[in-house]
Amino acid sequence: MDVREQMAALSAEEIVRLARQYTLFEWSAQQAVDPIPVARAQGVYFYTPDGRRYLDFNSQLMSVNIGHADPRVIAAIGAQLAVLPYANPFMATAPRALLGQRLAARLPGDLEKVFFTNGGAEANENAIKLARLATGRHKIAVRYRSYHGATAGAMTLTGDPRRWANEPGIPGVIRIPDTQPWGAPEPLPAAQVLAETERILQYEGPHTIAAILIEPVVGTNGILIPPEGYLQGLRALCDRYGILLIADEVMSGFGRTGAWFAVDHWGVVPDLLTMAKGLTSSYVPLGAVAMRRSIAAYFEDHVFAGGLTYNSHPLACAAALATLGVYEADGLIARAAAMGARMREHHLALQAAHPCVGAVRNIGLFGVIELVRRRSPYEPLAPYNGTSPEMAVLARALRDAGLYTFVRWNAISTNPPLTISEDELAEGFAIIDRALTLVDQMLAG
Repeated sequence: MDVREQMAALSAEEIVRLARQYTLFEWSAQQAVDPIPVARAQGVYFYTPDGRRYLDFNSQLMSVNIGHADPRVIAAIGAQLAVLPYANPFMATAPRALLGQRLAARLPGDLEKVFFTNGGAEANENAIKLARLATGRHKIAVRYRSYHGATAGAMTLTGDPRRWANEPGIPGVIRIPDTQPWGAPEPLPAAQVLAETERILQYEGPHTIAAILIEPVVGTNGILIPPEGYLQGLRALCDRYGILLIADEVMSGFGRTGAWFAVDHWGVVPDLLTMAKGLTSSYVPLGAVAMRRSIAAYFEDHVFAGGLTYNSHPLACAAALATLGVYEADGLIARAAAMGARMREHHLALQAAHPCVGAVRNIGLFGVIELVRRRSPYEPLAPYNGTSPEMAVLARALRDAGLYTFVRWNAISTNPPLTISEDELAEGFAIIDRALTLVDQMLAG
């Protein structure tokens, strides 16, 4: 029996048992993990080996933007695999060359050169390396409500509690204010956040700060949409003090917000922009750091001290080229914007129908529903970095009804593939509606 036959012969229970026995699951005490066994996926659904269907309302990790198993990308991967499975990063290949060119045409402003990585965390690692080398400065300013990856440097840059167990981490990381504190249903005024940010820059010494790194729209920490004027004001602060602005678009890029990149909504051009996830729709691992012309020019006669065995992997670059083609051919960026308006209607309907729904937010198909014990004063249904009996019941109800999404702390993520139809979107929100009724009943006693 070959490997394919062996895999096909495994039951759902055997897959879970063997995976738990021989592999380590992330962000979990192993005795508590309860993974969904997945055998195949198509469109906005994935299936267990015994045929149970789940609506993927989170695009796996906010990344399968074009939906599962698009035949155009699969064909491109197969074609590249047949002619050149791998070439080391000191070599030039057609997929690498064309992908760089295609990205330069889509990236904002003069972001015209990219360094390819294996994923988002490594993109952020290399972005801070580029910033430090290009500026000769050391400090990186970041926020608490953020996630930038699980490698050593990226985890230190991360503000949320996933950082704690990995400290002390790398030196030189400082914190600036968030636009929306934990437990607040609305963002703070941009002028207030920017004034406090500038005060911290002054305390730290602007001449010591290489870069400010942010998620333009914060992802797993709550889909936090910045107040109007914030990104423009942050760009102006960076220009005033010679600090580079790094936009982490690993989650928010490639149509997720209804634009190619989230910064496009505010007309801001960062100095460095990191990407992954939607770059290949996660069919093959690939990330990248894009840099403005001035930074690229610095490295014309200065060594960039970095490299990766799988940098510019031809298979990944071919997958990304095909994925970009799908976004363009199917009009998925505009579709995400239009479907985002429909998502907003669903969010508001749930908020009107359920006392347990506090705040709702979305930009394109990047959305969240926050649950509360009461709206005034605003009290989240779970504590910071915690859960509650009500949230546990909600999570189980969603899973039992065949909906997969992130339920974290007091929030439900709504981040389906950009290909989702109105009927499929309604299907997902109908499941959430029924689960929220259970929460309302628990809170009512």
